[in-house]
Amino acid sequence: MRETDFIGGFAKGLKVIEAFDEAKPRLTISDVSKETGLDRATARRCLLTLAELGYAAYDGKFFQLTPKILRLGHAYLSATPLPRLVQPYLDQLSDKVGQSASASVLDGTEIVYVARAAQKRVMSINLTPGSRLPAYCASMGRVLLAALPDAEARAILEASDRRANTPFTKTDPDVLMEEFARVRRQGFAVIDQELEIGLCSIALPLENARGRVVAALNIGAPAAHAAAGEMVERYLPAMREVQAALRQVLA
Repeated sequence: MRETDFIGGFAKGLKVIEAFDEAKPRLTISDVSKETGLDRATARRCLLTLAELGYAAYDGKFFQLTPKILRLGHAYLSATPLPRLVQPYLDQLSDKVGQSASASVLDGTEIVYVARAAQKRVMSINLTPGSRLPAYCASMGRVLLAALPDAEARAILEASDRRANTPFTKTDPDVLMEEFARVRRQGFAVIDQELEIGLCSIALPLENARGRVVAALNIGAPAAHAAAGEMVERYLPAMREVQAALRQVLA
């Protein structure tokens, strides 16, 4: 891309939108400036523009995003057939195994949920399409990173904020690269309470008819219901059936 093709103001506006999240739903101009690295004047103009266009609300001190912002994410979900294609399979899988089933794609250092069938809430956060989790410690993230060339996967790890969410979280890049190699060999990933205490999950890649990994599928369960060592025997056969069926319909 040529430098003249890059619109700096647009990029700054997107950075401001991304400053808001579940932990920071209401931000001041100073907060946004600190989160984004933009100066206060630029942050203020971006926030006031979002408020003028109806994408943010402003009470004189705090800004927060409005439901109109969902139009931006809905454009992706509407434009790609992936969520519509996988949702019926997730519903059937979830009903069959009695646990929540999800599909996600990789976006930078994170996975983004594109579809989900929830039996019960197994995490402290509420996961829905559009939710994000760090890729390095999520089962679907491990599967998607394992599908990449080693150099690319390592670069993503180096750019990740590899915090230890629990005493079980693997954060060392070399250890994680070994984990990716294991996932590649066995064709699935199992996470044992690395993302959150009490949560185990298993994931495998979703490939299209040409063998390209386009997404990941997982089942998450409370450790009290299914220990990590039991996930493969309990859930992998049913997940393999979904994997095979979707291979025929994914582009």
